Amino acid sequence: MPRSSFSDHPLLRVSRPVSACSRCRSAKVKCDGKLPACTACEKAGRENECSAANDQFARGKERSYVAALELRIEKMERRLAFARSRKASLAQHASGPLPPIPQTDRKDSLANIQAAMYRKAARSRENSDVNSLMSDFGFLSVNATTRDFEPSTSNMTFARLVLAAATNDPLPRDNHWQMPSKQVAVTLVQYYMANIYSLYPAFSETALFNVLEQVYSMQDRMIKDSDYWLLYMVLAISSSAQSRVKNDQYYIDGLYLVSRALRHADRALMPGYTTQIQSLILLTQYSTLDPAHFDSWHLIGFTCRAVIDMGFHQDPPTEQLPDKSLLDMRRKTFYCVYSLDRSISMVLTRAFSFTDAAANVAFPRSSSFSRRASITGQYLSGCEPALLLFQLRRAQSHWYQHLSQSDSTPLPDATFIWQMCHQMQDWAERLPTHLPMGVRELFDLELRYSFVYCMSPSAKSPPLTDYDRLFIFEHALAYLEHMYDIAHSGRDGGLYSYYDALRVFFMANQFVAVVQDAEELLLSGIVPPPPPYSLENGTLPPPLPRRMGGPFDNLERSLGCLERTARTLAKYGERWDDSVSLRRGFDIRSGPVIERLRMRRQMKHQQPSPPRNMQPPPMGRDMRWVGVDVEAMLRGNVGPRP
Repeated sequence: MPRSSFSDHPLLRVSRPVSACSRCRSAKVKCDGKLPACTACEKAGRENECSAANDQFARGKERSYVAALELRIEKMERRLAFARSRKASLAQHASGPLPPIPQTDRKDSLANIQAAMYRKAARSRENSDVNSLMSDFGFLSVNATTRDFEPSTSNMTFARLVLAAATNDPLPRDNHWQMPSKQVAVTLVQYYMANIYSLYPAFSETALFNVLEQVYSMQDRMIKDSDYWLLYMVLAISSSAQSRVKNDQYYIDGLYLVSRALRHADRALMPGYTTQIQSLILLTQYSTLDPAHFDSWHLIGFTCRAVIDMGFHQDPPTEQLPDKSLLDMRRKTFYCVYSLDRSISMVLTRAFSFTDAAANVAFPRSSSFSRRASITGQYLSGCEPALLLFQLRRAQSHWYQHLSQSDSTPLPDATFIWQMCHQMQDWAERLPTHLPMGVRELFDLELRYSFVYCMSPSAKSPPLTDYDRLFIFEHALAYLEHMYDIAHSGRDGGLYSYYDALRVFFMANQFVAVVQDAEELLLSGIVPPPPPYSLENGTLPPPLPRRMGGPFDNLERSLGCLERTARTLAKYGERWDDSVSLRRGFDIRSGPVIERLRMRRQMKHQQPSPPRNMQPPPMGRDMRWVGVDVEAMLRGNVGPRP
């Protein structure tokens, strides 16, 4: 079957010329590519000198760089076919006598040399034109790529490309599955709005309630594929977030809802629209709850690519988007992607999809997060916690890039790390008092995780001091104890996913590491002095966390924490198969430490204790303290008691 020519059917169509004429290119002026002569040449009275009509790339000015390369491939294929045919014909006559060598004429040899020079010059011009196309290709609008992924022009759509790269196990078919009742759907939507939307307000809540009403009221109004995707994915995320054991009813309903949403993937994930970014955000959120079927790392990469292509990583000029509500929605969408990218990349210890220097987006207005009345008269849920989460992600992104993604030159001291800890502590102290309990718990866990992550050893950070180890010990222990309570109590609040199991594993490893390094110090309960600091920069070491109650036995605290962490990972293993390997890895790492701590406890209990009815021997009176005010002495006033 002959191969169709890409010069006649270009892959991409753009609204601007992909190559300027020779005169405009040499003068470095903008060329509109009009045929037979561009506007600049017409104004200069040089219509006959304009090379646009004779340029092989200008003849099909709607042709893209990809199509130009396809054209070159066709030419090379024809040349290869001609060379193979000549080689085959020569091989057939190889057995016979060699033909006589013709006598070359001097004129013919000069003509051949001249022809070779012309061919070389033509190849140079062709390479120059291709290089020009390559330089222009980076300025093409993203809308130029949308037609490549339309189902009407190709079997390969952007949705199929995303799903082929990010799908692990295939989803079950939803042929005989029935949608939940409207009452159940409303409950799922309310759960999503209260626990997830308050942190990731990536779309209009009014749009969600409208499509919910349209789908269940069987209205004749045409519903878009992106709206179907929005409703099904919100229901799937809400259902999967409430699952506690794999293959329970919440998990099964979430699978079938995602399978139902994938029917509309081709249009919902079509590039060039804001709904594409919003749809990818929802799919990424679900992937964190179902790692068996979707890969979050690839999905957040596609989402960030869509954000960059749409230009959401830069605030538009004020005259381009004067509506402040639309601008706030655009910024919320960007920071939802930003927060997911930072969270997933930090847990996986990978580079961010884009750096902070590449983005220039202000935070949405605080007033845009306030509660407001919907068209039904009911107040919609506010999403003020989202702004607080965006601020924390910005701080985390700053120190993570500096410690993990910049050059490997070690820091001279721990001043930068102390500054970052103080900034995050200031953020925590300014949290509103009216936050829901679940959100406040989530922020407390995020803060402790950030403290340990920032203070933990890295290629750039200075060596740990005993004060640093005690700092990690206290925050990691509090984090692991809190996660144990959440995992076993079944409290609903916030988006807890498989990545929280990875965080528990990370914090447990940091806890085990500091116990191994400074076991005697940490178990003794002695508080080491803070490391030395310079008075010039005015940055003090971060304070140790305050412990309520007492006295504290760090031996029992450490053993209990390690044992409960193993049960936490086992609990997550009932929900995600990948957490089973985390439990095994933790057992291998913590086994020697737990055994040594148990031996310490056994030796401590075997020590003989004095009988209860035995009185301690009388102590001889030290005459040095007679008549001395000890309290005054401790204050620095040494002298006899008045």
